[in-house]
Amino acid sequence: MKFTKSIITGGAGFIGSNLTDTLVKNGHKVIVLDNFVSGKKSNLSHHKKSNVKVFKIDISKSKSLDKYFKGADYIFHLAGLAEIIPSIKDPKKYFINNVLGSLNVLEAAKKTKIKKLIYAASSSCYGNPKKLPISENDEIDLQHPYAVTKFMGEELIMRYANLFKMPNISFRFFNVYGPRFNNSGQYSAVIGNFLSQRRNKKPLTIVGDGKQTRDFIHVDDLTSAFLKVIKSKYVNKIYNLGSGKKTSINTIAKIFGGKKKFIPIRPGEPKNSLANISKIKKDINWKPKVSIKVGIKKLLKD
Repeated sequence: MKFTKSIITGGAGFIGSNLTDTLVKNGHKVIVLDNFVSGKKSNLSHHKKSNVKVFKIDISKSKSLDKYFKGADYIFHLAGLAEIIPSIKDPKKYFINNVLGSLNVLEAAKKTKIKKLIYAASSSCYGNPKKLPISENDEIDLQHPYAVTKFMGEELIMRYANLFKMPNISFRFFNVYGPRFNNSGQYSAVIGNFLSQRRNKKPLTIVGDGKQTRDFIHVDDLTSAFLKVIKSKYVNKIYNLGSGKKTSINTIAKIFGGKKKFIPIRPGEPKNSLANISKIKKDINWKPKVSIKVGIKKLLKD
């Protein structure tokens, strides 16, 4: 019996390792390529070597991706740098990682007869949206180098899909949270910050008045969308990947409980964000199942 071979770039990170778990459960053999800048070996240590092979590799520098991609069924391109403030301080580093890295992945992937390539894009491409919920056709408003580089990666993914008839899909992630979360401010920074503050018995720092809202999606819902989209007939599509529900920062703080401390607003952050997920719901019959309350309570137990 032929097994399914999947490649995950950035597979040792928070989202990548959760996706590895989901794929292995569904009978995939997984090859993880990671440079371990933010990924951790411990995130994958529970897997048998027969199911998951891990290679330390920097996709933005490597010219030898072809050998890993050979015979791959699916490629999940999650590798990249994902924080706003560092991208403003060092835009070149973000360009090399997020844009050149994506180009290298595409160049290697187009030589292989893959069934699908999935790219982890970002909802940061919407900037400060004028209306909510945000749909995939809404205006692009790139506010910082992180948003620019993730959007350029997506543009390359979609252009290659057209030019070379590649079966590519781009997911625009909203605020992802869940187990193995990076507390260093990746993705859904607020939940990561609250987690480490709670562990260190410090008050929860709330930016501004805490009334700003975000669309939080649990990583289990995210990986179930990955699984459904690879089995679907759709290619060359862009999808929002959120919960379709907005939650205020004050509500998150209330679920966590404990003391709070309010701090000044940071530049470049949208006041509100909310995904319109009707397109992905309709196309692949997916819907998020983990409520924010259940998701956070689960995190606090771990």
